[in-house]
Amino acid sequence: MISRVLVANRGEIARRVFRTCRDLGIGTVAVHSDADANAPFVRDADVAVRLPGNAPGDTYLRGDLIIEAARAAGADAIHPGYGFLSENADFARQVEAAGLTWIGPTPESIEAMGSKIRAKQIMGDAGVPILEVDLDGISPDEFPLLVKASAGGGGRGMRVVESLDQLDGELAKAKAEAQSAFGDGTVFVEPYLPTARHVEVQVLADTHGRVWVVGDRDCSIQRRHQKVVEEAPAPDLSDKARTTLHIAARAAAEAVGYRGAGTVEFLVDGDRVYFLEMNTRLQVEHPVTECVTGLDLVAWQLSIAEGAALQGNAPEPSGHAVEVRLYAEDPADDWAPQTGTVRAFDVEGVAFENPRAYGVRVDSGVESGSEVGIHYDAMLAKIIAYGPDRRAALRMLDGALRNARVHGVRTNAALLRAILTDEEFTAARVHTALLNERLGAWMAPADDRAERKAALAAAIGEATQTAAAARVLSRMPAAWRNVPSQPRVRRYGDHEVAYEQRGGRLVSSWLDGVSVVDAHGDTVVLADGAVRETYRVTMGEGVVDVDGPHGPVSLEVVPTFVDPADVVAEGSLLAPMPAAVTDVAVEAGQKVAKGDTVVVLEAMKMQHTITAPTDGVVGELAVSARQQVEAGAVLAVIEEAE
Repeated sequence: MISRVLVANRGEIARRVFRTCRDLGIGTVAVHSDADANAPFVRDADVAVRLPGNAPGDTYLRGDLIIEAARAAGADAIHPGYGFLSENADFARQVEAAGLTWIGPTPESIEAMGSKIRAKQIMGDAGVPILEVDLDGISPDEFPLLVKASAGGGGRGMRVVESLDQLDGELAKAKAEAQSAFGDGTVFVEPYLPTARHVEVQVLADTHGRVWVVGDRDCSIQRRHQKVVEEAPAPDLSDKARTTLHIAARAAAEAVGYRGAGTVEFLVDGDRVYFLEMNTRLQVEHPVTECVTGLDLVAWQLSIAEGAALQGNAPEPSGHAVEVRLYAEDPADDWAPQTGTVRAFDVEGVAFENPRAYGVRVDSGVESGSEVGIHYDAMLAKIIAYGPDRRAALRMLDGALRNARVHGVRTNAALLRAILTDEEFTAARVHTALLNERLGAWMAPADDRAERKAALAAAIGEATQTAAAARVLSRMPAAWRNVPSQPRVRRYGDHEVAYEQRGGRLVSSWLDGVSVVDAHGDTVVLADGAVRETYRVTMGEGVVDVDGPHGPVSLEVVPTFVDPADVVAEGSLLAPMPAAVTDVAVEAGQKVAKGDTVVVLEAMKMQHTITAPTDGVVGELAVSARQQVEAGAVLAVIEEAE
């Protein structure tokens, strides 16, 4: 019997495993980097062990340190979560050699499926259709191609190649990303089917030779080959395709003598099914399968590791579940990851467990006050809705996002809501290129009137709260001026909100048709015609967070006076986020053309290339390789050619 589990991971998956362990009465151990010392998952564990450093290569990828931590904390089992060492066969062997229980498949299974190249060979031998291309003698008509990392997933090390002249460059970039993310730069190439669906099958297998096929999931909505929306069961599949998927998934598990929870991924093109890979671990999107089956997949992982046998057949799915991944990123800025302090994180739903009836589940790695840094991926949380059918689940999930309070870092929440209400998506006409095809519509400008009402609420709320907190002249009415003919003005981005004190209350005619009904504490009530709307206003340093009927809005306060030190030289290239400089491609005084690479940054396991915005000369080079930079730091100055 397992008595204490160390989770060799971080964030929401560590919290997820800890939750089930607590339910089962099993003790828990967290390991953490220095950056994660105060993270929620560390506090969730019974005990925690520090892994000195921040970079994954110094911490969560150090199997020797993790095993030492297990011994020091008295753990008798290790759960790898997903990512990091979860599919590292050598680590699994080291865990077992140390006399600890490995909560996962055998090292041999991991090894067989861990190399996507070898996995495709095994599947081909088993008669499962696979995609393949021979790079020797490749012809132009075989493009587009997809370059993929052999040792990992999550879209890292994956590149689409449109033409032969791009192949060498994209291979080099993919290898660099794969090496950084997984410690293995091996990549392979296969035909790219942009309008196929990405469908996967969950399997559970015990140590007695029994395999359960636990339904399927659609994961076709992806950005940069990383999943954004997942749902179970996969909607609108033909009976032939679903049967083929389940048969092939069972064959895959049996071919490698699988043990524990795993996922077999496929591309589906009509009735045709092609094997992609097998993930020998728990998937990020496992909650949708748990919701529709009622299973706790982590509990089954633990039971199977203890030798329990699967009994009977896997439960049939009931209802429908949809999951979205809430990322700290800016979709409008080429998906740039965002960093900072999460000032507020409030999403209504049960935490890390299946709703007992239809409802919302929230698996989060952060809470109010959490820091989002540069060292790890940008996912904040997974929000899952479970309903009697797909339509109900989509509406429930959209409502959860609309009512969520998430402030402090820019997120993809607005994009997620656009996806969930899009006519193509709601009709289940999904494929892996749909996000790129519909991105223009999904990224439509925000409702300007709704944002202006939020700005008005912010100004009124700030004035009310500032007056209430005043220690000097505390009896002075809010927004009082000794020049009553002129209103107060508060600036938020492009909005200049005018308001004034009249008859002992705050009023504004700044926005046509909208009036101030009430303002007290952090609450502001506005009337838009006959409709009253309530807003909650939270003041921060240089920012105001507003939560209202149209969703959360964060407004940057424009200072009345600008510090000259904050003004940068014309032509400055600024770091879009805190990051590490991995390459400097130019020298001071060098001529560059528009689009030339100047600096390559790495943040949250992704590389970001900073290019010259115009033809010119590098007048100043402010960084060097391996340097850490903050958001807004000057990287270089390009002096435009005359």
